[in-house]
Amino acid sequence: MTLKELEQQLLALTPGEKVQAIQLLAQSLGGYWQGIEKTPRVCGGDARIANTRIPVWVLVEAHRLGYSDADLLKSYPTITATDLANAWGYAEAHSDEIELAIEQNQVA
Repeated sequence: MTLKELEQQLLALTPGEKVQAIQLLAQSLGGYWQGIEKTPRVCGGDARIANTRIPVWVLVEAHRLGYSDADLLKSYPTITATDLANAWGYAEAHSDEIELAIEQNQVA
């Protein structure tokens, strides 16, 4: 995809989608993801929902197994829809990292 093609697609987004795109780009540049933390010795250093011990890979795997966002929010009452949105954005931008964490935890 060329930058010109991307520009046309970005301009076609709704205002809310544009905000999300800007946040995604800013976070990917700075290595910081709002609402996502990685701390050595907490959840094995895996990316997790901030201030919890819920790794992003666990949410991704549950989603793949058929859990909806509503199911996840019910199962994890300490997280919010915003937390899930942050997790999905992080997982999409760091798919290799998430896949590796899922693989490693299936073997364990």
